[in-house]
Amino acid sequence: MSEETHPIAITAAEAPARTKPSNYPEPFASRMAGREKHPLGDLFGLTNFGVNLTRLAPNAVSALRHAHTKQDEFVYILQGCPTLYTDEGSIQLCPGMCAGFKAGTGNGHHLINETLEEVVYLEVGDRTPGDEGSYPDDDLKALLVDGKWKFVHKDGTPYL
Repeated sequence: MSEETHPIAITAAEAPARTKPSNYPEPFASRMAGREKHPLGDLFGLTNFGVNLTRLAPNAVSALRHAHTKQDEFVYILQGCPTLYTDEGSIQLCPGMCAGFKAGTGNGHHLINETLEEVVYLEVGDRTPGDEGSYPDDDLKALLVDGKWKFVHKDGTPYL
């Protein structure tokens, strides 16, 4: 069996973009228009946590507002000024600012680029097995099964 090779170092902005813009089922996937993720952790073969260089065009969103049961998340703003929405309200972030979301709090969060300039940020999250994602504003629930996200309605019925 041959071992997969990974680069030692790269220029992050040159990392290939994710080929599938969103894992969400419709009608949610189309709401991710204007978001482009460059998976950096996968490029290096990292398995314990993921790192993405993410770009948001004007009016684009980072994700549906969500919270994880087991995954901690962290974002660091590199360019632009997105608005962070959480259960506590909203705050505009600017380059050099960061935010963290502890697993299990139930605090739904996401970023929206409400400016005319592109937003670029790093997002980091762990890959703890058995994680679930809740979406307070949408009829959606995410289940991490064998390393892949499975999406169902809040009542557990699958999306077709």
